[in-house]
Amino acid sequence: MTAFAYSHSDQDLVNQPIGYWSSAAGTAVVHHIRTMLAEMGLTQPQWWALSQLVQAPEGRPRDEVVSVLKGYLEVGEGALVHNIGALRDRGLIAEDAAGRIALTDEGRALQARVAERQKAIRAQIHEGITDEDYVRTLKVLQRMIHNVGGAAWHH
Repeated sequence: MTAFAYSHSDQDLVNQPIGYWSSAAGTAVVHHIRTMLAEMGLTQPQWWALSQLVQAPEGRPRDEVVSVLKGYLEVGEGALVHNIGALRDRGLIAEDAAGRIALTDEGRALQARVAERQKAIRAQIHEGITDEDYVRTLKVLQRMIHNVGGAAWHH
């Protein structure tokens, strides 16, 4: 990886457009995460679904999982239903007649492997960034969203 350097001086950064930089950061990070997930055989919505089920060994209603996740990166309900179906078809989750979904042993094992890889990806993304700077950045972004009448939420 190449050495990091800021794009502009502090005096020039203050006038840089937040829309551009927040979008560029989001695009780069999401691309990096999706590449890792693809290498592990998953889409991002499939990863989200597996992660919703890991703490519920008895399973959860499919509609509840879809409801929680449908606003993530504006993926939508249809794509989530499709991705949950793909996980079921691969034997990573089981679904009963009532629409309750749960991880299979194979799904639980894959979720655990990806979670370990996700930790390494998170550390890479956060390299050189203190927890305090990270929290401050999220608070600034949340305030900007509020200031323009937007809404964002991540569980």
